[in-house]
Amino acid sequence: MSNFFISKKKFLLELVLAFLIGGLAALMGLIALLGLDGSGTVDMVRFLSAKRLIELRYVDDVNPSALMDGAISGMVQSLGDPHSVYMNADTYLQLRQHTEGSFGGIGVTMGFKDQRVTIISVMDGTPGESAGLQAGDEILTVDGTPVSEWQSEEVALHIRGEVGTQVVLGIRRAGQEDSDYTLTRDTIHVPSVKGRMLEGTRLGYIRIASFAEKTGREFRQELDSLESQGMQGLIIDLRENPGGLVTSCVEIAKAVVPSGPIVSVVERDGSREEYTSSLAESKYPIAVLVDGHSASSSEILAGALQDTGAATIVGTQSYGKGSVQIVMPLMNEDGLKLTIAKYYTPKGRSIDGTGITPDVQVELDKDALQQGQDNQLEKAKEVLQQKI
Repeated sequence: MSNFFISKKKFLLELVLAFLIGGLAALMGLIALLGLDGSGTVDMVRFLSAKRLIELRYVDDVNPSALMDGAISGMVQSLGDPHSVYMNADTYLQLRQHTEGSFGGIGVTMGFKDQRVTIISVMDGTPGESAGLQAGDEILTVDGTPVSEWQSEEVALHIRGEVGTQVVLGIRRAGQEDSDYTLTRDTIHVPSVKGRMLEGTRLGYIRIASFAEKTGREFRQELDSLESQGMQGLIIDLRENPGGLVTSCVEIAKAVVPSGPIVSVVERDGSREEYTSSLAESKYPIAVLVDGHSASSSEILAGALQDTGAATIVGTQSYGKGSVQIVMPLMNEDGLKLTIAKYYTPKGRSIDGTGITPDVQVELDKDALQQGQDNQLEKAKEVLQQKI
Protein backbone atom coordinates (compact mmCIF):
# COMPACT_ATOMS: atom_id res chain seq x y z
CA MET A 1 0.00 0.00 0.00
CA SER A 2 2.84 2.32 0.94
CA ASN A 3 4.75 1.55 -2.26
CA PHE A 4 1.64 2.25 -4.32
CA PHE A 5 1.24 5.66 -2.60
CA ILE A 6 4.84 6.61 -3.32
CA SER A 7 4.58 5.63 -6.97
CA LYS A 8 1.32 7.53 -7.32
CA LYS A 9 2.84 10.62 -5.72
CA LYS A 10 5.84 10.34 -7.99
CA PHE A 11 3.55 10.04 -10.98
CA LEU A 12 1.65 13.17 -9.96
CA LEU A 13 4.85 15.12 -9.45
CA GLU A 14 6.08 14.05 -12.85
CA LEU A 15 2.75 15.06 -14.36
CA VAL A 16 2.86 18.52 -12.73
CA LEU A 17 6.47 18.92 -13.85
CA ALA A 18 5.48 18.01 -17.39
CA PHE A 19 2.71 20.58 -17.33
CA LEU A 20 5.08 23.22 -15.97
CA ILE A 21 7.66 22.44 -18.63
CA GLY A 22 4.99 22.49 -21.32
CA GLY A 23 3.54 25.74 -20.01
CA LEU A 24 7.00 27.28 -19.79
CA ALA A 25 7.78 26.18 -23.32
CA ALA A 26 4.51 27.69 -24.54
CA LEU A 27 5.24 30.92 -22.66
CA MET A 28 8.78 31.11 -24.07
CA GLY A 29 7.36 30.50 -27.54
CA LEU A 30 4.90 33.37 -27.05
CA ILE A 31 7.68 35.62 -25.75
CA ALA A 32 9.82 34.81 -28.79
CA LEU A 33 6.88 35.44 -31.12
CA LEU A 34 6.24 38.84 -29.53
CA GLY A 35 9.92 39.75 -29.63
CA LEU A 36 10.10 40.60 -25.91
CA ASP A 37 13.39 41.39 -24.19
CA GLY A 38 14.31 40.54 -20.61
CA SER A 39 12.17 43.23 -18.97
CA GLY A 40 9.33 42.46 -21.37
CA THR A 41 9.50 38.82 -20.34
CA VAL A 42 9.28 39.76 -16.66
CA ASP A 43 6.29 42.01 -17.39
CA MET A 44 4.55 39.21 -19.28
CA VAL A 45 5.06 36.82 -16.35
CA ARG A 46 3.82 39.51 -13.92
CA PHE A 47 0.69 40.03 -16.00
CA LEU A 48 -0.13 36.34 -16.36
CA SER A 49 0.59 35.71 -12.68
CA ALA A 50 -1.72 38.54 -11.60
CA LYS A 51 -4.47 37.38 -13.93
CA ARG A 52 -4.19 33.79 -12.72
CA LEU A 53 -4.11 34.85 -9.06
CA ILE A 54 -7.33 36.85 -9.52
CA GLU A 55 -9.00 33.93 -11.28
CA LEU A 56 -8.03 31.48 -8.52
CA ARG A 57 -8.28 33.53 -5.33
CA TYR A 58 -10.73 36.41 -5.86
CA VAL A 59 -13.71 36.07 -3.48
CA ASP A 60 -16.27 35.76 -6.32
CA ASP A 61 -16.23 34.04 -9.69
CA VAL A 62 -14.62 36.13 -12.39
CA ASN A 63 -15.07 36.36 -16.15
CA PRO A 64 -11.65 35.86 -17.80
CA SER A 65 -12.74 37.80 -20.89
CA ALA A 66 -13.84 40.73 -18.73
CA LEU A 67 -10.44 40.66 -17.01
CA MET A 68 -8.71 40.85 -20.38
CA ASP A 69 -10.97 43.70 -21.55
CA GLY A 70 -10.11 45.62 -18.40
CA ALA A 71 -6.40 44.94 -18.83
CA ILE A 72 -6.36 46.21 -22.41
CA SER A 73 -8.47 49.23 -21.49
CA GLY A 74 -6.12 50.02 -18.63
CA MET A 75 -3.09 49.84 -20.91
CA VAL A 76 -4.65 52.26 -23.37
CA GLN A 77 -5.74 54.67 -20.64
CA SER A 78 -2.22 54.64 -19.17
CA LEU A 79 -1.05 56.33 -22.38
CA GLY A 80 -2.73 59.53 -21.20
CA ASP A 81 -4.04 60.14 -24.72
CA PRO A 82 -7.77 60.99 -24.91
CA HIS A 83 -7.84 60.03 -28.59
CA SER A 84 -6.64 56.45 -28.03
CA VAL A 85 -9.51 54.23 -26.89
CA TYR A 86 -10.15 50.53 -26.29
CA MET A 87 -13.62 49.44 -27.44
CA ASN A 88 -15.12 46.24 -26.10
CA ALA A 89 -17.28 44.10 -28.37
CA ASP A 90 -20.48 46.06 -27.69
CA THR A 91 -18.88 49.48 -28.21
CA TYR A 92 -17.01 48.37 -31.32
CA LEU A 93 -20.23 46.95 -32.77
CA GLN A 94 -21.99 50.26 -32.13
CA LEU A 95 -19.17 52.12 -33.86
CA ARG A 96 -19.42 49.89 -36.93
CA GLN A 97 -23.19 50.22 -37.05
CA HIS A 98 -23.05 54.01 -36.81
CA THR A 99 -20.38 54.12 -39.50
CA GLU A 100 -22.12 51.76 -41.90
CA GLY A 101 -25.78 52.59 -41.25
CA SER A 102 -28.02 55.65 -41.05
CA PHE A 103 -28.24 56.93 -37.49
CA GLY A 104 -29.37 60.17 -35.96
CA GLY A 105 -27.47 62.73 -33.99
CA ILE A 106 -27.93 66.10 -32.35
CA GLY A 107 -25.58 68.19 -34.50
CA VAL A 108 -22.72 68.94 -32.13
CA THR A 109 -19.03 68.18 -32.27
CA MET A 110 -17.14 67.38 -29.08
CA GLY A 111 -13.63 67.70 -27.77
CA PHE A 112 -12.02 65.41 -25.18
CA LYS A 113 -9.37 67.21 -23.16
CA ASP A 114 -8.25 67.34 -19.52
CA GLN A 115 -10.73 64.52 -18.74
CA ARG A 116 -13.62 66.74 -19.80
CA VAL A 117 -16.12 66.42 -22.65
CA THR A 118 -16.75 69.84 -24.18
CA ILE A 119 -18.95 70.91 -27.06
CA ILE A 120 -16.70 72.44 -29.73
CA SER A 121 -19.38 73.55 -32.16
CA VAL A 122 -23.14 73.41 -32.71
CA MET A 123 -24.33 73.06 -36.30
CA ASP A 124 -27.02 75.34 -37.68
CA GLY A 125 -30.50 73.87 -38.05
CA THR A 126 -29.88 70.86 -35.80
CA PRO A 127 -31.42 69.59 -32.54
CA GLY A 128 -28.40 70.94 -30.68
CA GLU A 129 -29.07 74.48 -31.89
CA SER A 130 -32.82 74.18 -31.24
CA ALA A 131 -32.17 73.06 -27.66
CA GLY A 132 -29.87 76.02 -27.03
CA LEU A 133 -26.57 74.17 -26.66
CA GLN A 134 -23.48 76.35 -27.06
CA ALA A 135 -19.81 75.92 -27.87
CA GLY A 136 -17.94 75.64 -24.60
CA ASP A 137 -20.70 73.73 -22.79
CA GLU A 138 -19.37 70.80 -20.80
CA ILE A 139 -21.30 67.52 -21.04
CA LEU A 140 -21.58 65.95 -17.60
CA THR A 141 -24.06 63.12 -18.16
CA VAL A 142 -25.85 61.27 -20.96
CA ASP A 143 -29.25 59.88 -19.97
CA GLY A 144 -28.23 60.20 -16.34
CA THR A 145 -24.92 58.34 -16.62
CA PRO A 146 -21.78 60.41 -15.86
CA VAL A 147 -19.50 60.62 -18.90
CA SER A 148 -16.59 59.81 -16.59
CA GLU A 149 -17.77 56.18 -16.62
CA TRP A 150 -17.05 55.90 -20.35
CA GLN A 151 -14.15 56.30 -22.67
CA SER A 152 -14.36 59.21 -25.12
CA GLU A 153 -15.56 57.11 -28.04
CA GLU A 154 -18.36 55.67 -25.93
CA VAL A 155 -19.68 59.14 -25.06
CA ALA A 156 -20.29 59.95 -28.72
CA LEU A 157 -21.90 56.58 -29.34
CA HIS A 158 -24.33 57.01 -26.45
CA ILE A 159 -25.37 60.44 -27.71
CA ARG A 160 -26.08 59.12 -31.20
CA GLY A 161 -29.02 56.85 -31.89
CA GLU A 162 -32.05 56.23 -34.04
CA VAL A 163 -33.75 59.23 -35.59
CA GLY A 164 -36.75 60.33 -33.50
CA THR A 165 -35.47 58.99 -30.18
CA GLN A 166 -34.55 61.27 -27.30
CA VAL A 167 -31.37 61.79 -25.34
CA VAL A 168 -30.94 63.83 -22.17
CA LEU A 169 -27.66 65.68 -21.64
CA GLY A 170 -26.52 67.10 -18.32
CA ILE A 171 -24.80 70.38 -19.20
CA ARG A 172 -22.47 72.69 -17.25
CA ARG A 173 -22.19 76.24 -18.59
CA ALA A 174 -19.96 78.94 -17.12
CA GLY A 175 -21.87 81.28 -14.82
CA GLN A 176 -24.99 79.10 -14.71
CA GLU A 177 -26.30 76.18 -12.69
CA ASP A 178 -25.96 72.69 -14.17
CA SER A 179 -29.10 71.70 -16.07
CA ASP A 180 -30.54 68.94 -18.25
CA TYR A 181 -31.31 69.35 -21.95
CA THR A 182 -33.66 66.93 -23.71
CA LEU A 183 -32.98 66.56 -27.44
CA THR A 184 -34.69 64.52 -30.15
CA ARG A 185 -32.18 62.92 -32.49
CA ASP A 186 -32.42 63.75 -36.18
CA THR A 187 -30.57 63.03 -39.41
CA ILE A 188 -27.85 65.64 -39.73
CA HIS A 189 -27.36 67.10 -43.22
CA VAL A 190 -25.31 70.28 -43.07
CA PRO A 191 -23.09 71.65 -45.87
CA SER A 192 -19.54 72.03 -44.62
CA VAL A 193 -18.73 75.19 -46.62
CA LYS A 194 -20.55 78.49 -47.10
CA GLY A 195 -19.22 81.59 -48.86
CA ARG A 196 -20.24 85.15 -49.66
CA MET A 197 -18.87 88.56 -50.55
CA LEU A 198 -18.78 90.85 -47.51
CA GLU A 199 -21.06 93.81 -48.01
CA GLY A 200 -19.35 97.06 -49.00
CA THR A 201 -15.98 95.41 -49.60
CA ARG A 202 -14.06 93.43 -52.19
CA LEU A 203 -13.43 90.75 -49.59
CA GLY A 204 -14.66 87.19 -49.86
CA TYR A 205 -15.64 85.17 -46.80
CA ILE A 206 -15.70 81.35 -46.60
CA ARG A 207 -16.84 79.51 -43.51
CA ILE A 208 -15.63 75.90 -43.20
CA ALA A 209 -17.64 74.03 -40.55
CA SER A 210 -15.75 70.73 -40.84
CA PHE A 211 -13.55 68.75 -43.20
CA ALA A 212 -15.86 66.11 -44.64
CA GLU A 213 -15.66 64.04 -47.81
CA LYS A 214 -17.12 66.76 -50.06
CA THR A 215 -15.54 69.77 -48.33
CA GLY A 216 -12.70 70.19 -50.81
CA ARG A 217 -15.05 70.32 -53.78
CA GLU A 218 -17.47 72.65 -51.97
CA PHE A 219 -14.61 75.01 -51.08
CA ARG A 220 -13.40 75.09 -54.68
CA GLN A 221 -16.89 75.97 -55.91
CA GLU A 222 -17.26 78.81 -53.39
CA LEU A 223 -13.77 80.09 -54.17
CA ASP A 224 -14.44 80.14 -57.92
CA SER A 225 -17.70 82.01 -57.32
CA LEU A 226 -16.02 84.66 -55.18
CA GLU A 227 -13.18 85.11 -57.67
CA SER A 228 -15.71 85.62 -60.46
CA GLN A 229 -17.20 88.45 -58.38
CA GLY A 230 -13.88 90.31 -58.26
CA MET A 231 -12.65 89.18 -54.83
CA GLN A 232 -9.37 90.89 -53.84
CA GLY A 233 -8.92 89.35 -50.39
CA LEU A 234 -10.20 86.23 -48.61
CA ILE A 235 -11.23 85.45 -45.04
CA ILE A 236 -11.34 81.77 -44.14
CA ASP A 237 -13.34 81.16 -40.96
CA LEU A 238 -12.23 78.03 -39.08
CA ARG A 239 -13.73 78.94 -35.71
CA GLU A 240 -15.49 76.04 -33.97
CA ASN A 241 -14.25 73.68 -36.69
CA PRO A 242 -13.27 70.37 -35.04
CA GLY A 243 -11.36 69.07 -38.07
CA GLY A 244 -12.04 65.91 -40.04
CA LEU A 245 -10.47 64.31 -43.10
CA VAL A 246 -6.88 65.35 -43.70
CA THR A 247 -7.37 64.61 -47.42
CA SER A 248 -10.06 67.29 -47.65
CA CYS A 249 -7.84 69.71 -45.75
CA VAL A 250 -4.98 69.09 -48.16
CA GLU A 251 -7.31 69.54 -51.14
CA ILE A 252 -8.25 73.00 -49.85
CA ALA A 253 -4.67 73.87 -48.96
CA LYS A 254 -3.56 73.19 -52.52
CA ALA A 255 -5.83 76.05 -53.63
CA VAL A 256 -4.44 78.65 -51.19
CA VAL A 257 -1.01 77.54 -49.88
CA PRO A 258 2.01 78.48 -52.06
CA SER A 259 4.21 75.78 -53.58
CA GLY A 260 5.91 73.58 -51.01
CA PRO A 261 5.00 71.51 -47.93
CA ILE A 262 1.48 71.61 -46.48
CA VAL A 263 1.81 69.09 -43.66
CA SER A 264 3.97 66.14 -42.67
CA VAL A 265 2.62 63.05 -40.92
CA VAL A 266 5.38 61.42 -38.86
CA GLU A 267 5.13 58.01 -37.21
CA ARG A 268 7.05 56.69 -34.21
CA ASP A 269 9.82 55.15 -36.28
CA GLY A 270 10.43 58.46 -38.03
CA SER A 271 8.78 57.48 -41.30
CA ARG A 272 7.24 60.55 -42.88
CA GLU A 273 4.45 61.20 -45.36
CA GLU A 274 4.52 64.74 -46.73
CA TYR A 275 1.68 66.51 -48.51
CA THR A 276 2.68 69.37 -50.80
CA SER A 277 1.16 72.16 -52.86
CA SER A 278 2.12 73.13 -56.40
CA LEU A 279 0.34 76.51 -56.37
CA ALA A 280 2.70 79.01 -58.02
CA GLU A 281 1.87 81.90 -55.67
CA SER A 282 -0.92 83.39 -53.57
CA LYS A 283 -3.45 85.31 -55.65
CA TYR A 284 -4.62 87.63 -52.87
CA PRO A 285 -4.08 88.30 -49.16
CA ILE A 286 -5.76 85.87 -46.79
CA ALA A 287 -6.85 86.08 -43.16
CA VAL A 288 -7.80 82.99 -41.16
CA LEU A 289 -10.07 83.07 -38.11
CA VAL A 290 -9.39 80.49 -35.38
CA ASP A 291 -10.44 79.96 -31.77
CA GLY A 292 -10.05 77.44 -28.96
CA HIS A 293 -12.41 75.06 -30.76
CA SER A 294 -10.45 75.01 -34.04
CA ALA A 295 -8.82 71.57 -34.04
CA SER A 296 -6.99 68.95 -36.09
CA SER A 297 -7.37 69.64 -39.82
CA SER A 298 -8.32 73.24 -39.05
CA GLU A 299 -4.95 73.66 -37.38
CA ILE A 300 -3.19 71.96 -40.28
CA LEU A 301 -4.64 74.46 -42.77
CA ALA A 302 -4.04 77.45 -40.49
CA GLY A 303 -0.50 76.29 -39.71
CA ALA A 304 0.39 75.82 -43.38
CA LEU A 305 -0.92 79.27 -44.30
CA GLN A 306 0.89 80.84 -41.34
CA ASP A 307 4.24 79.11 -41.90
CA THR A 308 4.31 80.00 -45.59
CA GLY A 309 3.35 83.62 -44.95
CA ALA A 310 0.26 83.24 -47.12
CA ALA A 311 -2.18 84.33 -44.42
CA THR A 312 -2.54 86.27 -41.19
CA ILE A 313 -4.08 84.24 -38.38
CA VAL A 314 -6.64 86.17 -36.31
CA GLY A 315 -8.45 85.12 -33.14
CA THR A 316 -7.42 83.06 -30.12
CA GLN A 317 -5.18 80.04 -29.50
CA SER A 318 -6.47 76.93 -31.28
CA TYR A 319 -7.32 73.60 -29.65
CA GLY A 320 -4.07 71.70 -30.12
CA LYS A 321 -4.92 68.32 -31.67
CA GLY A 322 -2.14 67.30 -33.99
CA SER A 323 -2.36 63.52 -33.99
CA VAL A 324 -3.54 60.76 -36.33
CA GLN A 325 -5.68 57.79 -35.24
CA ILE A 326 -6.53 54.47 -36.83
CA VAL A 327 -9.25 51.98 -35.80
CA MET A 328 -8.21 48.33 -35.74
CA PRO A 329 -10.28 45.21 -35.00
CA LEU A 330 -8.90 42.85 -32.37
CA MET A 331 -9.51 39.11 -31.96
CA ASN A 332 -12.69 39.03 -29.87
CA GLU A 333 -15.03 41.30 -31.86
CA ASP A 334 -13.48 44.24 -30.01
CA GLY A 335 -11.37 47.07 -31.39
CA LEU A 336 -8.71 49.66 -30.70
CA LYS A 337 -8.58 53.29 -31.75
CA LEU A 338 -4.92 54.25 -31.47
CA THR A 339 -2.86 57.35 -32.12
CA ILE A 340 -0.12 56.32 -34.53
CA ALA A 341 1.38 59.57 -35.82
CA LYS A 342 1.61 63.34 -35.35
CA TYR A 343 1.16 66.26 -37.73
CA TYR A 344 3.88 68.82 -38.34
CA THR A 345 3.51 72.19 -40.08
CA PRO A 346 5.79 73.22 -42.99
CA LYS A 347 8.28 74.69 -40.49
CA GLY A 348 8.31 71.47 -38.46
CA ARG A 349 6.07 72.63 -35.62
CA SER A 350 4.05 70.05 -33.71
CA ILE A 351 0.64 71.47 -32.87
CA ASP A 352 -0.32 68.61 -30.56
CA GLY A 353 -1.09 70.00 -27.12
CA THR A 354 -0.04 73.52 -28.11
CA GLY A 355 -2.17 74.64 -31.05
CA ILE A 356 -1.74 77.59 -33.38
CA THR A 357 -0.93 81.01 -31.90
CA PRO A 358 -2.67 83.78 -33.89
CA ASP A 359 -0.62 86.57 -35.42
CA VAL A 360 -3.31 88.97 -34.21
CA GLN A 361 -4.82 88.01 -30.85
CA VAL A 362 -8.48 89.02 -30.53
CA GLU A 363 -10.92 87.69 -27.94
CA LEU A 364 -14.49 87.28 -29.18
CA ASP A 365 -16.91 89.81 -27.68
CA LYS A 366 -19.87 87.51 -27.02
CA ASP A 367 -22.14 90.34 -25.90
CA ALA A 368 -21.52 92.20 -29.15
CA LEU A 369 -22.00 88.97 -31.12
CA GLN A 370 -25.52 88.67 -29.74
CA GLN A 371 -26.17 92.08 -31.27
CA GLY A 372 -24.90 90.86 -34.63
CA GLN A 373 -21.40 92.35 -34.33
CA ASP A 374 -18.45 90.00 -34.81
CA ASN A 375 -15.35 91.83 -33.58
CA GLN A 376 -12.99 89.04 -34.69
CA LEU A 377 -14.36 89.17 -38.23
CA GLU A 378 -14.06 92.98 -38.20
CA LYS A 379 -10.39 92.69 -37.21
CA ALA A 380 -9.78 90.21 -40.05
CA LYS A 381 -11.39 92.66 -42.48
CA GLU A 382 -9.18 95.45 -41.13
CA VAL A 383 -6.06 93.32 -41.58
CA LEU A 384 -6.92 92.57 -45.20
CA GLN A 385 -7.93 96.13 -46.08
CA GLN A 386 -4.42 97.21 -45.12
CA LYS A 387 -2.92 94.70 -47.57
CA ILE A 388 -5.09 95.41 -50.62
